[in-house]
Amino acid sequence: MNPNKELWEKGDFTQIAAFMRQSGEAVVKSIGITTPLRVLDLGCGDGTTAVPLALLGADVVGIDIAENLVDAGNKRAAAAGLKRLKFQVGDACNLEGVDDRSFDLTLSIFGAMFAPRPFDVAKEMVRVTKPGGRIVMGNWIPNDPTSFVSQLLKISSSFTPPPPEGFVSPMTWGVDANIVERFGKAGVPKERISTVKDTYYFVSPDKSPTQFIDLFERFYGPTMNAVAAAKNSGKVEELHNQLLELAKAQNKATDGSTSIPATFLRVTVLP
Repeated sequence: MNPNKELWEKGDFTQIAAFMRQSGEAVVKSIGITTPLRVLDLGCGDGTTAVPLALLGADVVGIDIAENLVDAGNKRAAAAGLKRLKFQVGDACNLEGVDDRSFDLTLSIFGAMFAPRPFDVAKEMVRVTKPGGRIVMGNWIPNDPTSFVSQLLKISSSFTPPPPEGFVSPMTWGVDANIVERFGKAGVPKERISTVKDTYYFVSPDKSPTQFIDLFERFYGPTMNAVAAAKNSGKVEELHNQLLELAKAQNKATDGSTSIPATFLRVTVLP
């Protein structure tokens, strides 16, 4: 099996996505949607940004490598009566079957950054976007102390075996020079690429940071791999304590609920 597909089908990311709904809606509103608009949401999960896009009147195709998330997304679309939203399985490195220049907006919020071949991802995103259209990415920033997921992945990776030779860390998508290089190879000049730091929030009024981390350990592929490796090395408690300390330190809620801000890099490309 494709290792990336295996990773994201391993758990149930919908359990994590439940904390991301408000921020997904906020990101979509901040993009400035005017219809008619045809949108590709790449690495869409179960529709954290695809659903609010469709609710604003856009025609949306959500593509994700994980079949379980595509199924969950189609169920959400059906339940909401969104006829202009469909989810399908696909690979951000090779959008086979997706026509050239077919989308006004190609969007990927913490999705395509995890695909294993970043230059192919940039090339495909440019290929499927119409002239005069936009590409927008949200990417976690490496080693940023205010980027919760960046720190969570850093802790998780310290408990897992080294990655295979040739592995490109998804966190490299959070570095300006890499973004310019990747989209440059896809034919986009530097002056048509811009980045800005923004903040995403993980929010749950009825779950504590302890419950939040429990969900990551049980349902988030990279953390699940760390837990499995930590069991083998007898370090499960050490891993759990580090993750819990991170969540408690970054939690802004004072009533026992969860409200964790996370800095990310918003990328805008005009191909």
